[in-house]
Formats: sequence, structure tokens, C-alpha cells
Amino acid sequence: MAAEQTIDALGQFKLDTALGPLGASVNFTQSNLMMLIASALILSLLYFGMRPKAVIPGRLQALAEIAYDGIYSMCHDQIGHEGRRFFPFVFTLFFFILMGNLLGLLPFSFTYTSHIAVTLSLALVVIVLTTVVALSIHGLHFFTYFFPAGAPKALAPLIIPVEVISYLSRPVSLSIRLFANMVAGHVMFEVFASFIVMMAAAGTFGVIGAAGPLALNVVLVGFELLVAFLQAYVFSILTCIYLHDAVHLH
Repeated sequence: MAAEQTIDALGQFKLDTALGPLGASVNFTQSNLMMLIASALILSLLYFGMRPKAVIPGRLQALAEIAYDGIYSMCHDQIGHEGRRFFPFVFTLFFFILMGNLLGLLPFSFTYTSHIAVTLSLALVVIVLTTVVALSIHGLHFFTYFFPAGAPKALAPLIIPVEVISYLSRPVSLSIRLFANMVAGHVMFEVFASFIVMMAAAGTFGVIGAAGPLALNVVLVGFELLVAFLQAYVFSILTCIYLHDAVHLH
């Protein structure tokens, strides 16, 4: 009986092939499918939102304009005037992460941002881009970033390794922060949902007791919606900060 009531909270993150035999032939998983759905939803929002071009925007156009203006302001405020160059990248990054987080809250869906392979890939793209930008703008002068101006030269053997390790740890912190928050939230959903089912099966008093885990799950839905937006925002604004360092070297 105990074995039958075991909670497999991590089973929801298992990758399975999607689209039947066709998906199996190319190792196409439900994670890949959700990425395509997320991309289609983002493009649809922008296309149908901006298509009317009304002076007084409707709800969808207002949503698209707020999204555009919000990310543009983030890039300009954090990076400076040069932020316009990186706006398309940050915009795409923000909504790809946000849509993945939100779609994962739907029943029978899959959260691709709950896999470290996805979040680490995104973080590596960010760190490679910032490094390429820094080298293209500053050349070899970029390496002075690892030894702050005015620091005693005698401390160079200590400061330089610390700065290099700090720089290389950026993709690790970016990827783990997003991955860990998504996994933790969905594990809590699974655990409390299992409590609801097990207590409801225990009889009349169990049904009454199941109200507690049910209420917690409802609260968790609201909390996870907040976390979905917050994690996309944190990932994007840190990307802007790293791009600011690449452009200005400070």
C-alpha cells in the first residue's frame, strides 16, 4: 500500500518523444514541441497585436506595445544608448523564457525551462554574446576588465583569478537560478496535489482535510505566475547588465 502511494514528484520532468513515430525518428520531445508552441504564440501576439495599428489601441495591441516599450526601456536604462542594438535579442530572450514558464503551468503541459540543458544553453548564448561584443568593441583592452583600474599591481595574482572565476560563473548562476525555481515550484504542485488525492480517498474526514492542500495549491498558482514573470525579468535584466559591462568595461 505504501508503494502505491509513493509520490513521484520528479516524474513530470521526464522527456518523452512527441508526434509519434515521426518524433521518435528525430528524437523530437515534448520539450521541443512546447518551444515551437511558445515561439508561435509570441509571434502571433506581436503580429495580431500590432496589425491594427490603431491610434487608440485595443487590448491585444496595448499588450504588445507595453511589452515592446517595457523591454526597450530596460535595454536603454541598463545598457545605455547602445542598448537599441541588443533590444531584439533581449526581447526574444525574455518572452521565450516567460512563455515557457507560463505554458508549464497548464495541465498536461511541459516546462522546458525546468531542464538545466535549456537554461544553461540560454546562459551560454548570453555569455558568448557579451564576450564577442566586448572583444569587437575593445579588442585586447577587454582583458583589463579582469584587473580594475587603480588596484595595486602586487594583488594581481589574487584579483585576476577571482575576476575570471566570477566572469565564468555567470552562465552557471543564470542557468541554475531559472532551472531551480521552475523545478521547485512544480515539485510543490505535485506534492500538494498528491496530498489532495490521497486525503480525499480516505473518506469524509479526508475530503475535509484535503481542503488545506487544495487551498495551498491555489495560492501556489498565483505565486508561480509571479515567479514566471520574475524569473524571465531577472534573466533578462542580468543579461542587460552583462552587456553594459561588455560595452563600457565597468
